[in-house]
Amino acid sequence: MSVTTAKPHQKVSRMLPPAGAPRDLAMAQLANSVGDGAFVVTSALFFTRVVGLSTAEVGLGLTIAWLLGFLAGVPLGNLADRRGAKGVAVVLALTTAGAVGSFLVVRSFAFFLIAAIVYACSQTGLTAARQALLAGLVQPAERTRIRAFLQSTVNAGLAVGALLGGIALRFDTETAYLTVFAVDAVSFLIAAGLIRRVPPIAVSLRVQGEPRLAVLRDRPYAVLALLNAIMLMFMPLISLIGPLWIVTRTNAPNWAVASLMIVNTLGVAFFQVRIAKSVKDLRTATRSVRYAGIAMLAACGVFALSAYNSSPAAAATVLVLAAALLTLGEMKLASGAWEISFGLAPADKQGQYQGFFGTGPAIARMLGPALLTTVVLGWGPIGWIAVGALFLGTSCATGPAVRWAARTRAVTADGR
Repeated sequence: MSVTTAKPHQKVSRMLPPAGAPRDLAMAQLANSVGDGAFVVTSALFFTRVVGLSTAEVGLGLTIAWLLGFLAGVPLGNLADRRGAKGVAVVLALTTAGAVGSFLVVRSFAFFLIAAIVYACSQTGLTAARQALLAGLVQPAERTRIRAFLQSTVNAGLAVGALLGGIALRFDTETAYLTVFAVDAVSFLIAAGLIRRVPPIAVSLRVQGEPRLAVLRDRPYAVLALLNAIMLMFMPLISLIGPLWIVTRTNAPNWAVASLMIVNTLGVAFFQVRIAKSVKDLRTATRSVRYAGIAMLAACGVFALSAYNSSPAAAATVLVLAAALLTLGEMKLASGAWEISFGLAPADKQGQYQGFFGTGPAIARMLGPALLTTVVLGWGPIGWIAVGALFLGTSCATGPAVRWAARTRAVTADGR
């Protein structure tokens, strides 16, 4: 009796999207996510120690930059629809590289602010253009699966980039920080080259009398984007609220803070594609978002339990379980949201629609920290339950909103 084992190239192929445009897009995502991972880890110290800005100046500059980036998403997505998503994506990857490269030489707040604005706007527009490219190059039935591959690739790249950033922090020298930012700039040049390899997609022509930014008048889609933004408030739980909770309210050791990000990053990298397989249409997408709300409520309940007096090892175990449940919720949410955002957007307006739906992370990052810090750290375990209930309620509201949106356009709840 012979046993057939998978060949190495077969194992690799299961970890990568199909060859051609999907794989080129994934490799472009991998390239710049490595740079982004290093950027996120080192940027605060780089801007204060190398550029010479105060922490207040850094905070103000980045807030202004991401606010303008949030506003630029829809217009740049519309530009991708009208001028070609491929060309716009290449240009925005190059301008992002230029913005990061300029950080190497700017040494004043004014020039830092200009570079940060270019960086934030380019990043937001690049995301919309790449989503439009994906929608145009991949059959509708395959979009969520391919998007899951891309998300898995992003998380793997962020992990590698964070490791490189950690090395720079270990050396803590100007040369180390400059090297990291140079790598980030080069990563976007590589991404631009990879995007150039994909085929172009058809541009859309504006019909006379049609609103220039039709997505801004699409109320059902706007409601869905808002619901998604509320669900995305889980992000500060991993990066900010969770760590603060651990060090102020639990007996867990300090390394438990790092475990939240490790569980989240590795979980998405290894399981996002598998989770997304169950999402095939709007009905299964709605179900996936509802399961996300249940998982997030459970995660918040487990976080609340971690406050009870227990041994450091027990507290750390509870926190790892909470991180795993929150990561499951993230993957379920992402799988459903991708299908909803693609499936309810007109084929010739994917750029502006993806740009609008993609404002969710910016909203969550702007409003989430202040709101969640007040509720969770101010109210304690009850605050966690309140946040979990918000996630569950929002996820349950997604179903009616999807059906409302489907009634206003030529699709049904099963995506046909």
